Amino acid sequence: MESPPLLLDGPDDAPLTVALAHGAGATMDSPFMAAFAEGLAAEDYRAARFEFPYMIARRETGKKRPPDRAHVLLDTWRAVIGELGGDGLVIGGKSLGGRIASMIAAEMEDAGTGVRGLVCLGYPFHGPGRPTDPDRLAHLETLRTPTLICQGTRDTLGNAEDVAGYTLSPAISVHWLEDGDHGFKPRKASGLTKDGNWRSAIGAIVRFLGAL
Repeated sequence: MESPPLLLDGPDDAPLTVALAHGAGATMDSPFMAAFAEGLAAEDYRAARFEFPYMIARRETGKKRPPDRAHVLLDTWRAVIGELGGDGLVIGGKSLGGRIASMIAAEMEDAGTGVRGLVCLGYPFHGPGRPTDPDRLAHLETLRTPTLICQGTRDTLGNAEDVAGYTLSPAISVHWLEDGDHGFKPRKASGLTKDGNWRSAIGAIVRFLGAL
């Protein structure tokens, strides 16, 4: 498989490139994805966004499609990594995109290769209404790749109470976005803002990258 087109932000000579995949329902240029890519570029990191085949088809036809099968999503990530090169590369993304990136990170460890780091923005620890999902958790227990998960405390796919009950690898750190939902948006009554939580998450990613 050839790499899909890449949307690049930030300097070509950046010390690290962060490849970001979108979530199940929104494109690579959604406000969420744009905010994080542009936020990293403003800190002199290079951000590379791309879309899975089903989203490319949706963009071309205007018709919504369900996500591709897992092997297609995985192959797309492999192609993107092949295009960008593994050295100096951090992978991740929003929800589905981050989950598939985490599977690739574990796969590359098993192959004796690896990426520099993994950043998951709203990791889908389980489906809606399900407290656990072994398929989404097992590889996170043994992951060796330095990992940052940015998660809303009331994310319906893994809130603070849920995650406290999981066994996660010591290579994984979690940055909590107070009162945030799956897109880190807090309730108005909290006194917090979506933009504030997005900035908090970007700051956490910048600190994480600086420590790699």
